[in-house]
Amino acid sequence: MAQREQPEASDRILTVPNILSFLRLALVPVFLVLLVEGEDLIALVVLAVSGFTDFLDGYLARRLNQVSKLGQLLDPAADRLYILAALLGLGWRDLIPLWVVVVIVARDVMLIALAAWLAKIGHGAFPVNWVGKWATAFLFIGLPLLMLAAAFPATAVFTQPAGLIVTILGAVLYWWAGGLYLLQTVRASGKRKGQTEPQSDTLEP
Repeated sequence: MAQREQPEASDRILTVPNILSFLRLALVPVFLVLLVEGEDLIALVVLAVSGFTDFLDGYLARRLNQVSKLGQLLDPAADRLYILAALLGLGWRDLIPLWVVVVIVARDVMLIALAAWLAKIGHGAFPVNWVGKWATAFLFIGLPLLMLAAAFPATAVFTQPAGLIVTILGAVLYWWAGGLYLLQTVRASGKRKGQTEPQSDTLEP
């Protein structure tokens, strides 16, 4: 069976999917404030709305043939910002161990540094691998479970340990994906260096 071809990404900015992505990004500070203030149930609703718009903008991008390069950047950026906001909010209220926050944030700092290096050597960003997708999925399950435990204390005996375990598994996968990205960056740097070094046609004595 022939594989379905992916639509080519355009340079358009004002598209319906991108507007939804901007809305999703605009809700990040709202989500963080609600979480810090202890409005866990409303924060969960905002997170659910964000998740729905994430699904909707991807569906519409394909349905309306409005896949764009900007949209391909906005979606993973929004995911990381929501994860960061959840970590900061839960960490501020001591609902998640500080070391978990540090471990996950440190991985994103590393990726920012690698992206800056790739841009410096004229190499584009690498596509998200399956490990990274699973890591994000685990974090988007584990962190809301911790929020659910705070919103409904009666469920905390189950949701709190489950949320922490899933979040830690997500952190492990997050770093696994980061290690793969680091390896790709090292290889890309080596190829770049090999291309820029002049080749000698004579043998050295």
